[in-house]
Amino acid sequence: MEMIVFALPGNEDLTEKIAGHLQAEKGEATIRQFPDGESFVQIHSDVKGKCVVMVCTLYKPDAKLLPLYFLSKTAKDLGAACTCFVAPYLAYMRQDKQFNPGEGITSTYFAQLISGFAETLTTVDPHLHRRSSLSEIYSVPNTTVHAASHISKWVSQNIEKPVFIGPDSESEQWVSKVAKEAGAPFTVLEKVRHGDRDVEVSIPDVAKYKDHTPVLVDDIISTARTMIETVGHLKKANMRPPVCVGVHAVFAGSAFQDLKNSGVQQIVTCNTIPHESNAIDLSETLAMEIKALMKHHA
Repeated sequence: MEMIVFALPGNEDLTEKIAGHLQAEKGEATIRQFPDGESFVQIHSDVKGKCVVMVCTLYKPDAKLLPLYFLSKTAKDLGAACTCFVAPYLAYMRQDKQFNPGEGITSTYFAQLISGFAETLTTVDPHLHRRSSLSEIYSVPNTTVHAASHISKWVSQNIEKPVFIGPDSESEQWVSKVAKEAGAPFTVLEKVRHGDRDVEVSIPDVAKYKDHTPVLVDDIISTARTMIETVGHLKKANMRPPVCVGVHAVFAGSAFQDLKNSGVQQIVTCNTIPHESNAIDLSETLAMEIKALMKHHA
């Protein structure tokens, strides 16, 4: 089936790359707001009988959801065979249970909404927390791209003598995987409690890694607090300024500047959310997964 790829506003760069890898047509549409804040959507390309691929990262999702919904509905009205949604960053994954009485389980409601207007979903490393897979809440065929191997590749190509550092024991699984693929050592910070308020953080085998470049990796860099704290511990241990790598560049508020100011050598992210730190391109893998999912769906 012929594919046509549409970029929602702000997603043009990644869409261009994905369309190139798919050797697919790039769809033309006008998506804008009326003065009263309502959304206007008009598709200029011929979508009849085609699979419409919609690319929209869902960072700050609320304003993006209606244009996306309208684009999907318009495409279907114009005879599109199916609408496939690519959300490099998938929002509403945190509230996956009722933590306090009266709270809405928004991850489930959001999944039902998306599943109601998109026939497939492709995303990158969603923050699954207590869920084992997206299919627990998304009722449409879905696929997840994992950025770990791309991060490993970037590190092994760009950093001499890297050592991966995990901020805590919880990060060990993820950090060890990335380190193994990069053929580099890793270590995890150890917390030693001396009392209620007295927690000492140490770096095991620190002497061994003095001439290595520390690499900190996280899936989402939001407030960057954990990374900034870890940078502080590395400084105290007289290690080299680290390179910080994240999958999703959320960077809430002044987080990016705060992390920059903490004494890091470089900050690098994947291009799931457009940001100046984007250096790791996932477009080719996304294109492959879109294609595979479409075949499976058809």
